[in-house]
Amino acid sequence: MGVSNKYVVIKDNFDGPPEEYHFEIKTEEDFTLSVDQGSDDIIVKNLYISVDPYQINRMKPSSPSQNSITAAAQIISGQAIVAPVIGKVVASGNPKFQKDDLVMGSFTWAQYSVVKEQSITNKIDSTEFPLTYYLGVLGCSGLSAYVGLFQLCKLQKDEKVFVSAASGSVGNLVGQYAKLFGCYVVGSAGSHKKVALLKETLGFDDAFNYREEKDLKSTLKRYFPDGIDVYFDNVGGKMLEAAIANMKAFGRVTICGVISEYTDAGRRASPNMMDVVYKRITIRGFLCSDFMDVFADFLAKTFDYLRAGKLQVIEEVSLGVESIPSGFIELFNGDNIGKRIIKLEDS
Repeated sequence: MGVSNKYVVIKDNFDGPPEEYHFEIKTEEDFTLSVDQGSDDIIVKNLYISVDPYQINRMKPSSPSQNSITAAAQIISGQAIVAPVIGKVVASGNPKFQKDDLVMGSFTWAQYSVVKEQSITNKIDSTEFPLTYYLGVLGCSGLSAYVGLFQLCKLQKDEKVFVSAASGSVGNLVGQYAKLFGCYVVGSAGSHKKVALLKETLGFDDAFNYREEKDLKSTLKRYFPDGIDVYFDNVGGKMLEAAIANMKAFGRVTICGVISEYTDAGRRASPNMMDVVYKRITIRGFLCSDFMDVFADFLAKTFDYLRAGKLQVIEEVSLGVESIPSGFIELFNGDNIGKRIIKLEDS
């Protein structure tokens, strides 16, 4: 006796902003909740699903990212979409995983997933914090913020830090980590509500609504009259150009994402390379998966901050597989704040 299993697919590969018609909810009837004898399959009931902007590059007809790593490979029309998920083991042919184990890994945008051991990144043994934290502040979002600031930019106390998309899942943590480390922090966001959140709730020294600024280079000069030491880039495009123009000598730029360029091929950053050369600016792109060797250190420090109430966790949670497409679309239209997560109905 099986159950029905709803999952999300794209109807076809597409360029440009995502729309509802790009997606389809399918149902696999009579999905079995048991494993065959001798199989090492693991059946996971998905509880919380992460929705992330980088996935749009996998949905395109082509993208430079698709040939970089397996996790960025192109999604084929009708194929279940894989993303970070937290779930509970329903059945297992693998002796390392038992029924009711809480696991995190790369599973499908679905109610249930059939996975192999290599798709599971870790078991979650602690219930000290909500499970959703492991998809955000204790997961890739937090690790990306931590790596970009401390591993790559070698952040120093009292430095001047600028972060774009500062109310997003990574940006809000970048600002908080930098403030806790003793730095001056300014963030950019796309609404008055988000600017207020950054300054009044998250403790940024200042913030501005980039939609209201006609000249981003002049704007950053206003907030950083003596220049920027560290720029944490989540946006690319004109914002990266403006930041480069306002960097100090030996400034460091770390690029975590370029969301302004994901849906518009015409928005390609063209920073002044004379600035890069003569100011001796370091620019480094990265993927957090390259830095799993510091994951334990990152977790220890972040656990301490959370226990002490020094980190605010910003999440937006939608309900049900059916809400995945709209949750994904909102990442690109300016409506999202913090980490976007889908909660399955009966989790």
